Amino acid sequence: MFVRAKRRFKDGKEHRYWSVMENRRNPDGRVVQRQVLYLGEINDNQRAAWCRSIEVLRGDSGPAPMALFPADREAPELNCEVVRVRVKDLSLHRPRQWGACWLALALWERLELDRFWAPRLRPSRQGTRWLDVLKTLVCYQLIDPGSEWRLHRQ
Repeated sequence: MFVRAKRRFKDGKEHRYWSVMENRRNPDGRVVQRQVLYLGEINDNQRAAWCRSIEVLRGDSGPAPMALFPADREAPELNCEVVRVRVKDLSLHRPRQWGACWLALALWERLELDRFWAPRLRPSRQGTRWLDVLKTLVCYQLIDPGSEWRLHRQ
């Protein structure tokens, strides 16, 4: 992959529009170029960042191990890049619950609710599995009460 610019003159000024391109070999042996991503007009810093990202994706630079250390402490000598983190400036926004769905389904199985609801909720002729819909709604209600409307909207 590489970054390519298309030049266009508009109102007497030159504009450069950038794209991420990829070389592909066809079954007949020809090499064709394909646009992977259109970036539009970007500045030189953004172009350099995209070039670095492409190097990482291609594996040219190889995986670069990093070590995280608090900014107020001295890091030991390591043979990798050290990133200093200002821990006091970190904040958590919109955290997600990990394992809540698993716990809700484990509770569902422990209570053997499938055995109770399966004969009462048959799949529809269109293929809707109402038992799965019920499980989803119950899990959402246990994890975040009132979230069935968010599930419906999303």
